Amino acid sequence: MINRLHWRRTVTITVLALLLAILWLVPPRATAQVIDRIIATVNGHVILQSDWDEALCYEALLTNRELAQFTRDDRRSVLDRLVDQELLREQMKSAGFSHATDAEVAARLSDARKQYPEAGSDEIWHALLGQYHLTEKDLVAHIRQQIDVMRLIDARLRPTVQIDSKSIEAYYRDQFVPKLKQAGASEVPLAEVSAKIRELLTEEKVSELLVSWLQNLRSEGQVHLPGVTPSASDEGVRSQ
Repeated sequence: MINRLHWRRTVTITVLALLLAILWLVPPRATAQVIDRIIATVNGHVILQSDWDEALCYEALLTNRELAQFTRDDRRSVLDRLVDQELLREQMKSAGFSHATDAEVAARLSDARKQYPEAGSDEIWHALLGQYHLTEKDLVAHIRQQIDVMRLIDARLRPTVQIDSKSIEAYYRDQFVPKLKQAGASEVPLAEVSAKIRELLTEEKVSELLVSWLQNLRSEGQVHLPGVTPSASDEGVRSQ
């Protein structure tokens, strides 16, 4: 009987020792940190705080601005564009258009890099990207998506735009010529600038149609921004 009690006591001590060892190795739940959270949902697709932070960093890099220069309204505008991009990305599934090629992405990447002449070497360039919490892979992904979104918009909206000669003449008379005179420049014949004016008016009309299209997509879809305030992204970026 004594031997049996001694054996049970030994097993109990061993089990307790193992449990204590496991508890020592596992970090307490109180020290766990929430590293991401849901900022918005677009037709069931989740947009995370990290997505918002990365979009802010991308825009700051391309506009050669410091993150601290972004106002709360600027940050909310970036989130709105993220929502719009997701709505448009869904439209890509049923649209026919030419996606961005590697060469086109590389050209845009080169243009972005030219904004920072001091980043001549790859080492300095990657260090600069690191200051914006980005890698070159992140940058390439954003550029590719941006090109694809613009291609989608052109494929969907541009064919519906018709600019007649009267609209071109009116713009030339009412805006183009007065601006030339104000700048002290010589008058340019309408025939020489007609194509440029047509393209300008087309771009303006496409922009108007895009606003209307996005409004319809939002009203027809399910867009939720649970508890988002403009200052939410301030905390997210600062925590990186």
